[in-house]
Amino acid sequence: MEDTRPRQGLSVPLVTVLDPGGELVEADQRALVRHVIQDGYGADIVFAAGTTGEWDRLPAGLCRRVVQVCAEEVAKANAALGHGVSRAVEVWAGVTASSPEETLESLDFAVANPGVDAAVLAPLSIRGLADPVRFVAREVADLLDARPRRIPIYLYDNADIAVNPKIPHIRTRQVKALSRLDFVRGIKVSAPRNVLGNYTKAAAHFHDRGEFGIYVGDAMLIFEIFRPATGPMGTLVERWNRWRMRGGVPTGVVAGPANALPREWARAWQVCRAGDRERMEDVREVLEAFRVGTRAAGGRRSIACLKRALQTLGVITSDAVAPGTPSLARPDAERFDEAFASVRALARERIGPPWVTRAPVDESGRSLA
Repeated sequence: MEDTRPRQGLSVPLVTVLDPGGELVEADQRALVRHVIQDGYGADIVFAAGTTGEWDRLPAGLCRRVVQVCAEEVAKANAALGHGVSRAVEVWAGVTASSPEETLESLDFAVANPGVDAAVLAPLSIRGLADPVRFVAREVADLLDARPRRIPIYLYDNADIAVNPKIPHIRTRQVKALSRLDFVRGIKVSAPRNVLGNYTKAAAHFHDRGEFGIYVGDAMLIFEIFRPATGPMGTLVERWNRWRMRGGVPTGVVAGPANALPREWARAWQVCRAGDRERMEDVREVLEAFRVGTRAAGGRRSIACLKRALQTLGVITSDAVAPGTPSLARPDAERFDEAFASVRALARERIGPPWVTRAPVDESGRSLA
């Protein structure tokens, strides 16, 4: 019997590999899918054409091509891994576009693709959309009802890409209303702990027709959410965290940095869920070092840094970014290269195999990194 529960674990929102002219480098995009899966030690979910994929700076047609390529490559990987349905890597398609009409076209494309397991929709990021609940309950529902195949929809809440800065987050009452729709299966929340806590507290009321998944978009928060208490009552901070998160724990984590460090982030989710404080600290140190390294490379250039890291590893051949995305140039690029090399060394020291990301190898079996 097919397992229809929200997929637990690590979701990797893939970068989109572009050449200097802004066209998709298909071979590199396929290599990136294989890289983040890491022979079963990496991504549980491959999230294509999301925020990290620069969806809002690329043509909708190119984003759909990315979804198609990723779906094809994940299908190959699943066949090679030989997993059953419940363990297969899933493909989630980002379908948000600049207008309601283009969003529905992208959703229709995703539904028609048998390799796509779910779609991700950020209703507050669609221009000209007055009522996000009505849009999902009417237009999205009508589209799904008219198709022979239906896929789950996951909402995406991220103030950084909201059209109206005065309405940065989907209200919990709106999420509750949408959760009553049988195809809305969860929400990805890129927000501080207090906002995330509002959703997890309310999650108990979202379960009228089954499990509702909540995915942490501010990925480093999992080290706070799952941190075990140090004593019978724990510190005030730990008690506060547990109070904010009452009603359930997150289903998974969505980590952009996992493009470069998929095994390390898969390990992070594993040890956080287990509440293994010692190993949590080891992994956290590595991932925090990567975050510090991206900031040292000139501020908010995370996508450019991810592409630079992937090029350094030999996964992709082009680190070009879309128009409007901050790029990484000398001397910041060299500064980041040094930081990433230090992160890799630290991962080998503090985490160790098999949870240190493996770079591709050439025909002779030598690492390309």
